Amino acid sequence: MIAGSVSAVGERCRPSRNRMRWSRLMPGVVAIALAACAPTVPDAPDTTNTQPTTTEPGMPETTVAETTTTRPTTTEPDTTKTTVVETTTTRPTTTEPEVPVAHPEVVELDFSFETDADGWVVGFADLPEDYDQSIYELDGGHRALPDGLDGSGIYLQGHNRSDDLFMYVKRQIEGLVSGASYTVSATVDLATNAPLDSIGIGGSPGQSVYVKAGASTTEPDAVPDSTGHLRMRIDKGNQSRGGTQMAVLGVVGHPDIVGDEFRRKTLDSMDGPVVVAADAAGRVWLIVGTDSGFEGLTRLYYDRISFTLTPIEPA
Repeated sequence: MIAGSVSAVGERCRPSRNRMRWSRLMPGVVAIALAACAPTVPDAPDTTNTQPTTTEPGMPETTVAETTTTRPTTTEPDTTKTTVVETTTTRPTTTEPEVPVAHPEVVELDFSFETDADGWVVGFADLPEDYDQSIYELDGGHRALPDGLDGSGIYLQGHNRSDDLFMYVKRQIEGLVSGASYTVSATVDLATNAPLDSIGIGGSPGQSVYVKAGASTTEPDAVPDSTGHLRMRIDKGNQSRGGTQMAVLGVVGHPDIVGDEFRRKTLDSMDGPVVVAADAAGRVWLIVGTDSGFEGLTRLYYDRISFTLTPIEPA
């Protein structure tokens, strides 16, 4: 059947002479005719092998389940997060040895002058810088006590020609707490020949000569002032008045003196202590003296001097 069809087609499409001649005359028509006589090539069948689903009669429909191949999940081993702990190397703290804090304590000092002046120095003030020694009669130093008294002391002598003579002894001490403040009280044993009830030039030889004691950070020196007189560098007060660095202990007059004899007398400043601050090296100057309003000759001995320095606790 198929072969016969091809043959018929071949016969129909074979050109005759008449047709050839016609083709020379009408090339366009020939071209069209040839195109119409070209064999028709059937479309290529779909080669996709699609098998129809055949359902046998009386048989249940077979459902083809799509099989999904599930690959087993591969669980990676649990990697434990490693926490890196930064190790800080702490060097041991070097502790400096603790310096003990110095706490001021009560300081008691006692000077008896049995063998020497024990570091005390004699001085004079409140007189002209160019004073006349022959009329002032200044004298002092370590020596034996006068007749009738045992022991030794520091002797002081001066004629008050200036109406305001100050005679003193001073000494520096150390070993205090640097910068610490102290209240200072003094006890003085002296030998005097001035009667308590007496009359003299400008004042009483017993009641117008005032004993003072105190302390100072500044050395108690006598230096010239603008008028050419020697004045103390500290505030000692004047005659019967005390100053910030010296307190009045009393007077030199003794109530039991008869004639020109010397007797011992004890005075203290317990009721009027002064305050002093130790310097950076823990030092302080001590001073004892007489401030005279009596315009005559005064003679006395310091037989014993005691000081008590009591620390002032900070507020």
